Amino acid sequence: MTEEIKKPLKKPRGKACVLEGKCIACGARCQSSCPVDAIEMNEAGEPVINKDKCIGCVKCVKVCPAQAIEMFFTPEEQKILDEIMKQGAPAVEEIDEEAAALAKKLAAYRGVWVFVEQTEGEAAKVSWELLGKGKELAAALGVELAAVVIGENVEHLCREAFAYGAVKAYLMDAPVFHYYRTESYLRGINHLIEKYKPEIILMGATGLGRDLAGAVATVVGTGLTADCTGLAIDDKRNLMQTRPAFGGNIMATIMCDKFRPQMATVRPHVMPMAEHKTGATGEIIRETCPVREEDILVKVLEIISDKKKDQVDVAGAEFIVSGGRGMMGKENFAMLQELANELGGVVGASRSAVDAGWMPQERQVGQTGKTVRPKIYIACGISGAIQHLVGMQDSDVIIAINRDKEAPIFEVATYGIVGDLFQIVPAFTNLLREMKAARGAN
Repeated sequence: MTEEIKKPLKKPRGKACVLEGKCIACGARCQSSCPVDAIEMNEAGEPVINKDKCIGCVKCVKVCPAQAIEMFFTPEEQKILDEIMKQGAPAVEEIDEEAAALAKKLAAYRGVWVFVEQTEGEAAKVSWELLGKGKELAAALGVELAAVVIGENVEHLCREAFAYGAVKAYLMDAPVFHYYRTESYLRGINHLIEKYKPEIILMGATGLGRDLAGAVATVVGTGLTADCTGLAIDDKRNLMQTRPAFGGNIMATIMCDKFRPQMATVRPHVMPMAEHKTGATGEIIRETCPVREEDILVKVLEIISDKKKDQVDVAGAEFIVSGGRGMMGKENFAMLQELANELGGVVGASRSAVDAGWMPQERQVGQTGKTVRPKIYIACGISGAIQHLVGMQDSDVIIAINRDKEAPIFEVATYGIVGDLFQIVPAFTNLLREMKAARGAN
Protein backbone atom coordinates (compact mmCIF):
# COMPACT_ATOMS: atom_id res chain seq x y z
CA MET A 1 0.00 0.00 0.00
CA THR A 2 1.55 3.24 -1.11
CA GLU A 3 1.48 6.30 1.07
CA GLU A 4 -0.58 9.20 -0.14
CA ILE A 5 1.67 12.07 -1.23
CA LYS A 6 0.68 15.24 0.56
CA LYS A 7 0.54 18.40 -1.48
CA PRO A 8 2.40 21.36 0.02
CA LEU A 9 0.14 23.69 1.91
CA LYS A 10 -0.72 26.96 0.27
CA LYS A 11 0.24 29.91 2.46
CA PRO A 12 -2.78 32.13 3.23
CA ARG A 13 -2.50 35.78 2.38
CA GLY A 14 -4.57 37.34 5.16
CA LYS A 15 -5.90 40.89 5.25
CA ALA A 16 -4.12 44.17 5.99
CA CYS A 17 -5.04 46.05 9.16
CA VAL A 18 -3.91 49.32 10.72
CA LEU A 19 -2.24 49.33 14.13
CA GLU A 20 -3.82 51.99 16.32
CA GLY A 21 -1.66 54.97 17.18
CA LYS A 22 1.21 54.06 14.85
CA CYS A 23 0.28 55.92 11.65
CA ILE A 24 2.34 59.09 11.07
CA ALA A 25 0.22 60.43 8.17
CA CYS A 26 3.15 60.19 5.77
CA GLY A 27 1.13 61.25 2.74
CA ALA A 28 -1.01 58.27 1.68
CA ARG A 29 1.83 56.02 0.50
CA CYS A 30 -0.20 52.95 1.41
CA GLN A 31 -3.19 54.18 -0.59
CA SER A 32 -1.11 54.82 -3.71
CA SER A 33 0.52 51.37 -3.46
CA CYS A 34 -2.76 49.42 -3.24
CA PRO A 35 -3.54 47.77 -6.62
CA VAL A 36 -7.24 47.19 -5.83
CA ASP A 37 -8.20 50.57 -4.27
CA ALA A 38 -8.92 48.95 -0.92
CA ILE A 39 -7.54 51.90 1.08
CA GLU A 40 -9.13 55.29 1.72
CA MET A 41 -7.70 58.08 3.86
CA ASN A 42 -9.65 59.72 6.67
CA GLU A 43 -9.49 63.40 7.66
CA ALA A 44 -6.50 62.73 9.91
CA GLY A 45 -4.55 61.33 6.97
CA GLU A 46 -4.78 57.76 8.29
CA PRO A 47 -5.71 54.72 6.17
CA VAL A 48 -9.06 52.98 6.37
CA ILE A 49 -8.82 49.49 4.83
CA ASN A 50 -11.79 47.81 3.13
CA LYS A 51 -11.36 44.16 4.16
CA ASP A 52 -13.71 42.96 1.42
CA LYS A 53 -11.47 44.44 -1.26
CA CYS A 54 -8.07 43.61 0.28
CA ILE A 55 -6.26 40.78 -1.54
CA GLY A 56 -3.38 40.45 0.95
CA CYS A 57 -0.66 41.52 -1.50
CA VAL A 58 1.37 43.09 1.38
CA LYS A 59 2.30 46.12 -0.72
CA CYS A 60 0.90 48.57 1.82
CA VAL A 61 2.83 46.81 4.59
CA LYS A 62 6.11 47.10 2.69
CA VAL A 63 5.67 50.77 1.78
CA CYS A 64 4.65 51.99 5.27
CA PRO A 65 7.61 53.87 6.85
CA ALA A 66 6.16 53.58 10.38
CA GLN A 67 5.27 49.85 10.31
CA ALA A 68 1.71 50.89 11.08
CA ILE A 69 0.13 48.16 8.91
CA GLU A 70 0.35 44.41 9.44
CA MET A 71 -1.34 41.31 8.07
CA PHE A 72 -4.28 39.82 10.02
CA PHE A 73 -5.17 36.11 9.72
CA THR A 74 -8.41 34.36 10.66
CA PRO A 75 -8.21 31.42 13.11
CA GLU A 76 -8.49 29.00 10.17
CA GLU A 77 -5.67 30.74 8.31
CA GLN A 78 -3.56 30.79 11.47
CA LYS A 79 -4.01 27.00 11.77
CA ILE A 80 -2.61 26.57 8.27
CA LEU A 81 0.34 28.80 9.13
CA ASP A 82 1.00 26.77 12.29
CA GLU A 83 0.85 23.53 10.27
CA ILE A 84 3.34 24.90 7.77
CA MET A 85 5.66 25.78 10.63
CA LYS A 86 5.36 22.23 12.06
CA GLN A 87 6.10 20.59 8.72
CA GLY A 88 9.12 22.80 8.24
CA ALA A 89 8.46 22.77 4.52
CA PRO A 90 8.39 25.91 2.45
CA ALA A 91 4.92 27.18 1.79
CA VAL A 92 3.71 27.62 -1.76
CA GLU A 93 3.39 31.35 -2.27
CA GLU A 94 1.21 32.81 -4.96
CA ILE A 95 3.21 34.41 -7.75
CA ASP A 96 2.70 38.15 -7.94
CA GLU A 97 2.61 38.57 -11.70
CA GLU A 98 2.74 42.35 -11.48
CA ALA A 99 5.86 42.27 -9.30
CA ALA A 100 7.50 39.67 -11.55
CA ALA A 101 6.83 41.77 -14.66
CA LEU A 102 8.23 44.88 -12.94
CA ALA A 103 11.37 43.03 -11.84
CA LYS A 104 11.94 41.79 -15.38
CA LYS A 105 11.51 45.29 -16.80
CA LEU A 106 13.92 46.88 -14.31
CA ALA A 107 16.53 44.13 -14.80
CA ALA A 108 16.96 45.20 -18.43
CA TYR A 109 18.55 48.48 -17.28
CA ARG A 110 22.15 48.49 -16.06
CA GLY A 111 24.89 51.07 -15.72
CA VAL A 112 25.45 54.59 -14.36
CA TRP A 113 25.72 57.48 -16.84
CA VAL A 114 26.94 61.04 -16.32
CA PHE A 115 26.10 63.62 -18.97
CA VAL A 116 29.18 65.74 -19.70
CA GLU A 117 27.91 69.27 -20.24
CA GLN A 118 30.11 71.36 -22.52
CA THR A 119 30.15 74.73 -24.25
CA GLU A 120 32.49 75.31 -27.19
CA GLY A 121 34.39 72.16 -26.19
CA GLU A 122 34.92 73.21 -22.56
CA ALA A 123 33.29 70.97 -19.97
CA ALA A 124 31.35 72.28 -16.99
CA LYS A 125 33.12 71.35 -13.75
CA VAL A 126 29.92 69.90 -12.31
CA SER A 127 30.27 67.04 -14.81
CA TRP A 128 33.58 65.97 -13.26
CA GLU A 129 32.08 66.31 -9.78
CA LEU A 130 29.25 63.99 -10.82
CA LEU A 131 31.70 61.41 -12.16
CA GLY A 132 33.12 61.14 -8.63
CA LYS A 133 29.69 60.41 -7.15
CA GLY A 134 28.79 58.24 -10.15
CA LYS A 135 31.82 56.06 -9.48
CA GLU A 136 30.57 55.40 -5.92
CA LEU A 137 27.08 54.53 -7.16
CA ALA A 138 28.43 52.24 -9.89
CA ALA A 139 30.60 50.41 -7.36
CA ALA A 140 27.60 49.91 -5.05
CA LEU A 141 25.59 48.47 -7.96
CA GLY A 142 28.45 46.46 -9.45
CA VAL A 143 28.10 48.13 -12.87
CA GLU A 144 30.14 50.36 -15.20
CA LEU A 145 30.39 54.13 -14.99
CA ALA A 146 29.99 55.80 -18.38
CA ALA A 147 30.17 59.38 -19.63
CA VAL A 148 27.85 60.74 -22.31
CA VAL A 149 29.57 63.30 -24.55
CA ILE A 150 27.59 65.19 -27.22
CA GLY A 151 28.91 68.03 -29.38
CA GLU A 152 31.23 68.75 -32.29
CA ASN A 153 34.96 68.01 -32.05
CA VAL A 154 34.58 66.93 -28.43
CA GLU A 155 36.33 63.55 -28.40
CA HIS A 156 38.95 65.00 -26.04
CA LEU A 157 36.24 65.21 -23.35
CA CYS A 158 35.91 61.40 -23.47
CA ARG A 159 39.57 61.04 -22.53
CA GLU A 160 39.13 63.65 -19.82
CA ALA A 161 36.14 61.69 -18.48
CA PHE A 162 38.35 58.59 -18.19
CA ALA A 163 40.77 60.61 -16.06
CA TYR A 164 37.89 61.38 -13.68
CA GLY A 165 36.75 57.77 -13.31
CA ALA A 166 34.62 56.78 -16.30
CA VAL A 167 35.46 53.43 -17.91
CA LYS A 168 33.32 54.00 -20.99
CA ALA A 169 32.19 57.01 -23.01
CA TYR A 170 29.28 57.26 -25.44
CA LEU A 171 30.25 59.87 -28.05
CA MET A 172 27.96 61.68 -30.49
CA ASP A 173 30.10 64.06 -32.52
CA ALA A 174 28.44 65.97 -35.37
CA PRO A 175 27.93 69.57 -36.59
CA VAL A 176 24.26 69.44 -35.60
CA PHE A 177 25.40 69.21 -31.97
CA HIS A 178 27.82 72.17 -32.14
CA TYR A 179 25.43 74.40 -30.20
CA TYR A 180 23.14 73.17 -27.45
CA ARG A 181 19.53 72.99 -28.58
CA THR A 182 16.97 71.03 -26.63
CA GLU A 183 15.56 69.13 -29.62
CA SER A 184 18.86 67.87 -31.04
CA TYR A 185 20.36 66.85 -27.68
CA LEU A 186 17.06 65.30 -26.61
CA ARG A 187 16.95 63.09 -29.68
CA GLY A 188 20.58 62.14 -29.22
CA ILE A 189 20.29 61.06 -25.60
CA ASN A 190 16.97 59.29 -26.13
CA HIS A 191 18.60 57.27 -28.92
CA LEU A 192 21.35 56.19 -26.50
CA ILE A 193 18.89 55.36 -23.72
CA GLU A 194 16.73 53.24 -26.00
CA LYS A 195 19.74 51.32 -27.27
CA TYR A 196 21.83 50.85 -24.12
CA LYS A 197 19.28 51.18 -21.26
CA PRO A 198 21.17 52.85 -18.36
CA GLU A 199 20.04 52.37 -14.79
CA ILE A 200 20.92 55.87 -13.59
CA ILE A 201 21.53 59.18 -15.39
CA LEU A 202 23.07 62.17 -13.59
CA MET A 203 23.19 65.73 -14.93
CA GLY A 204 24.31 69.07 -13.53
CA ALA A 205 21.55 71.34 -12.24
CA THR A 206 22.67 74.16 -14.52
CA GLY A 207 20.45 76.04 -16.96
CA LEU A 208 21.37 73.57 -19.69
CA GLY A 209 21.15 70.50 -17.46
CA ARG A 210 17.78 71.40 -16.01
CA ASP A 211 16.35 72.01 -19.47
CA LEU A 212 17.68 68.78 -20.95
CA ALA A 213 16.95 66.52 -17.95
CA GLY A 214 13.31 67.61 -17.80
CA ALA A 215 12.83 67.01 -21.51
CA VAL A 216 14.48 63.57 -21.42
CA ALA A 217 12.50 62.40 -18.38
CA THR A 218 9.24 63.52 -19.99
CA VAL A 219 9.86 61.72 -23.29
CA VAL A 220 11.29 58.56 -21.70
CA GLY A 221 8.48 58.48 -19.14
CA THR A 222 10.51 58.27 -15.94
CA GLY A 223 11.01 60.25 -12.73
CA LEU A 224 13.42 63.14 -12.19
CA THR A 225 14.61 64.62 -8.90
CA ALA A 226 16.10 68.10 -9.18
CA ASP A 227 18.77 69.81 -7.08
CA CYS A 228 19.84 66.74 -5.11
CA THR A 229 22.25 67.18 -2.22
CA GLY A 230 22.79 63.46 -1.58
CA LEU A 231 22.74 60.26 -3.65
CA ALA A 232 22.98 56.63 -2.47
CA ILE A 233 21.79 53.11 -3.34
CA ASP A 234 19.33 51.05 -1.28
CA ASP A 235 19.18 47.24 -1.02
CA LYS A 236 16.81 47.02 -4.00
CA ARG A 237 19.06 48.90 -6.44
CA ASN A 238 16.98 52.06 -6.11
CA LEU A 239 18.69 55.44 -6.25
CA MET A 240 17.98 57.31 -3.00
CA GLN A 241 17.82 60.96 -4.04
CA THR A 242 17.95 63.45 -1.17
CA ARG A 243 16.98 67.09 -1.62
CA PRO A 244 15.46 69.95 0.40
CA ALA A 245 11.65 70.04 0.36
CA PHE A 246 8.86 72.31 1.62
CA GLY A 247 10.94 75.44 1.20
CA GLY A 248 14.01 73.77 2.67
CA ASN A 249 12.38 73.00 6.01
CA ILE A 250 12.94 69.26 5.65
CA MET A 251 15.23 66.95 3.70
CA ALA A 252 13.26 64.47 1.58
CA THR A 253 14.60 61.21 0.13
CA ILE A 254 12.90 60.36 -3.17
CA MET A 255 13.03 57.06 -5.06
CA CYS A 256 11.86 56.03 -8.52
CA ASP A 257 11.27 52.32 -7.87
CA LYS A 258 9.04 51.44 -10.82
CA PHE A 259 10.66 53.22 -13.75
CA ARG A 260 14.07 53.37 -15.39
CA PRO A 261 16.34 55.11 -15.92
CA GLN A 262 16.46 56.90 -12.57
CA MET A 263 17.36 60.55 -13.18
CA ALA A 264 18.72 63.26 -10.90
CA THR A 265 20.30 66.69 -11.27
CA VAL A 266 22.89 68.04 -8.83
CA ARG A 267 23.98 71.65 -8.43
CA PRO A 268 27.64 72.62 -8.94
CA HIS A 269 29.92 72.31 -5.89
CA VAL A 270 27.53 70.02 -3.99
CA MET A 271 29.62 66.90 -4.68
CA PRO A 272 33.41 66.86 -4.14
CA MET A 273 35.55 66.99 -7.27
CA ALA A 274 36.55 63.53 -8.50
CA GLU A 275 40.22 62.57 -8.35
CA HIS A 276 42.00 63.24 -11.65
CA LYS A 277 44.19 60.35 -12.83
CA THR A 278 46.31 61.40 -15.78
CA GLY A 279 46.71 58.71 -18.41
CA ALA A 280 43.59 56.72 -17.47
CA THR A 281 41.97 55.04 -20.46
CA GLY A 282 38.58 53.63 -21.36
CA GLU A 283 36.35 52.51 -24.21
CA ILE A 284 34.89 55.13 -26.57
CA ILE A 285 31.63 54.05 -28.23
CA ARG A 286 30.93 56.26 -31.22
CA GLU A 287 27.26 56.60 -32.05
CA THR A 288 25.42 58.35 -34.82
CA CYS A 289 21.93 59.71 -34.42
CA PRO A 290 19.38 60.43 -37.16
CA VAL A 291 19.21 64.15 -36.31
CA ARG A 292 19.32 66.43 -39.33
CA GLU A 293 19.91 70.17 -39.16
CA GLU A 294 16.82 70.86 -41.28
CA ASP A 295 14.67 69.00 -38.73
CA ILE A 296 15.67 71.38 -35.91
CA LEU A 297 13.47 74.48 -35.85
CA VAL A 298 15.72 76.51 -33.52
CA LYS A 299 18.83 78.10 -35.03
CA VAL A 300 21.65 79.65 -32.99
CA LEU A 301 22.69 83.00 -34.44
CA GLU A 302 25.05 84.21 -31.73
CA ILE A 303 26.16 83.28 -28.21
CA ILE A 304 26.19 86.15 -25.74
CA SER A 305 28.01 85.32 -22.54
CA ASP A 306 26.35 86.40 -19.31
CA LYS A 307 29.69 86.46 -17.52
CA LYS A 308 30.73 90.02 -16.74
CA LYS A 309 34.37 90.90 -16.27
CA ASP A 310 33.70 92.41 -12.87
CA GLN A 311 31.29 89.69 -11.75
CA VAL A 312 32.37 87.81 -8.64
CA ASP A 313 32.31 84.01 -8.79
CA VAL A 314 31.07 83.13 -5.32
CA ALA A 315 30.62 79.44 -6.17
CA GLY A 316 34.28 79.02 -7.17
CA ALA A 317 35.86 81.04 -4.33
CA GLU A 318 38.18 79.37 -1.81
CA PHE A 319 37.52 81.97 0.91
CA ILE A 320 34.07 83.46 1.51
CA VAL A 321 32.97 86.03 4.08
CA SER A 322 29.16 86.09 4.18
CA GLY A 323 26.81 88.47 5.89
CA GLY A 324 23.21 88.08 6.98
CA ARG A 325 20.48 90.09 8.63
CA GLY A 326 22.82 90.78 11.54
CA MET A 327 24.86 93.13 9.35
CA MET A 328 22.11 95.72 9.97
CA GLY A 329 22.62 97.57 6.67
CA LYS A 330 24.22 97.70 3.22
CA GLU A 331 27.02 100.03 4.29
CA ASN A 332 28.31 97.51 6.84
CA PHE A 333 29.23 94.99 4.12
CA ALA A 334 32.30 97.18 3.43
CA MET A 335 33.68 95.75 6.66
CA LEU A 336 33.29 92.22 5.30
CA GLN A 337 34.94 93.25 2.02
CA GLU A 338 38.03 94.41 3.94
CA LEU A 339 38.31 91.01 5.61
CA ALA A 340 37.71 89.21 2.30
CA ASN A 341 40.46 91.29 0.66
CA GLU A 342 42.96 90.24 3.33
CA LEU A 343 42.02 86.60 2.81
CA GLY A 344 42.03 86.82 -0.97
CA GLY A 345 38.38 85.85 -1.00
CA VAL A 346 34.95 87.23 -1.84
CA VAL A 347 31.88 88.49 0.02
CA GLY A 348 28.70 86.43 0.02
CA ALA A 349 25.29 86.94 1.59
CA SER A 350 22.28 85.13 2.98
CA ARG A 351 18.87 85.40 1.33
CA SER A 352 17.62 87.89 3.93
CA ALA A 353 20.52 90.24 3.11
CA VAL A 354 19.85 89.95 -0.61
CA ASP A 355 16.09 90.46 -0.15
CA ALA A 356 16.86 93.60 1.85
CA GLY A 357 18.83 94.95 -1.11
CA TRP A 358 22.16 94.98 0.72
CA MET A 359 23.90 92.63 -1.74
CA PRO A 360 23.22 91.56 -5.36
CA GLN A 361 21.50 88.24 -6.03
CA GLU A 362 24.60 86.64 -7.60
CA ARG A 363 26.28 86.82 -4.17
CA GLN A 364 23.54 84.78 -2.46
CA VAL A 365 24.58 81.49 -0.84
CA GLY A 366 21.92 78.88 -0.13
CA GLN A 367 19.17 76.77 -1.58
CA THR A 368 17.89 79.49 -3.92
CA GLY A 369 21.38 80.93 -4.48
CA LYS A 370 24.81 79.37 -5.00
CA THR A 371 26.12 76.15 -3.48
CA VAL A 372 29.70 76.65 -2.28
CA ARG A 373 32.57 74.48 -0.99
CA PRO A 374 35.32 76.95 0.01
CA LYS A 375 38.32 76.19 2.19
CA ILE A 376 37.05 78.73 4.74
CA TYR A 377 33.51 80.09 5.10
CA ILE A 378 32.98 82.91 7.62
CA ALA A 379 29.31 83.48 8.47
CA CYS A 380 28.71 86.91 10.02
CA GLY A 381 25.31 87.65 11.52
CA ILE A 382 23.72 84.63 9.83
CA SER A 383 21.33 82.63 12.01
CA GLY A 384 21.61 79.46 9.91
CA ALA A 385 18.23 78.61 8.40
CA ILE A 386 18.32 75.25 6.60
CA GLN A 387 17.92 77.05 3.25
CA HIS A 388 21.31 78.67 3.87
CA LEU A 389 22.96 75.61 5.43
CA VAL A 390 22.34 73.36 2.41
CA GLY A 391 24.36 75.81 0.33
CA MET A 392 27.49 76.00 2.51
CA GLN A 393 27.58 73.16 5.04
CA ASP A 394 30.19 71.22 3.02
CA SER A 395 32.82 73.96 3.38
CA ASP A 396 36.16 72.68 4.72
CA VAL A 397 36.14 75.09 7.68
CA ILE A 398 33.13 77.10 8.88
CA ILE A 399 33.60 80.03 11.26
CA ALA A 400 30.35 81.44 12.65
CA ILE A 401 30.03 84.83 14.37
CA ASN A 402 26.70 85.56 16.04
CA ARG A 403 25.35 87.17 19.19
CA ASP A 404 22.79 84.40 19.69
CA LYS A 405 24.51 81.36 21.19
CA GLU A 406 21.47 79.23 20.22
CA ALA A 407 21.71 80.12 16.52
CA PRO A 408 21.47 77.01 14.28
CA ILE A 409 24.63 78.07 12.41
CA PHE A 410 26.69 76.88 15.37
CA GLU A 411 25.51 73.31 14.80
CA VAL A 412 27.50 73.07 11.56
CA ALA A 413 30.32 75.46 12.50
CA THR A 414 33.89 74.25 12.94
CA TYR A 415 34.54 77.27 15.16
CA GLY A 416 31.83 79.38 16.77
CA ILE A 417 32.26 82.87 18.19
CA VAL A 418 29.46 84.32 20.30
CA GLY A 419 29.79 88.09 20.32
CA ASP A 420 29.45 91.41 18.50
CA LEU A 421 30.52 90.96 14.86
CA PHE A 422 31.16 94.72 14.58
CA GLN A 423 34.03 94.25 17.03
CA ILE A 424 35.16 90.75 16.01
CA VAL A 425 35.39 91.22 12.22
CA PRO A 426 37.61 94.36 12.39
CA ALA A 427 39.79 92.56 14.95
CA PHE A 428 40.18 89.66 12.51
CA THR A 429 41.10 92.04 9.70
CA ASN A 430 43.68 93.94 11.80
CA LEU A 431 45.23 90.67 13.00
CA LEU A 432 45.65 89.42 9.44
CA ARG A 433 47.27 92.72 8.42
CA GLU A 434 49.69 92.55 11.34
CA MET A 435 50.59 88.94 10.49
CA LYS A 436 51.22 89.84 6.86
CA ALA A 437 53.32 92.86 7.87
CA ALA A 438 55.39 90.76 10.27
CA ARG A 439 55.94 88.12 7.59
CA GLY A 440 57.01 90.79 5.10
CA ALA A 441 59.45 92.32 7.59
CA ASN A 442 61.14 88.95 8.06
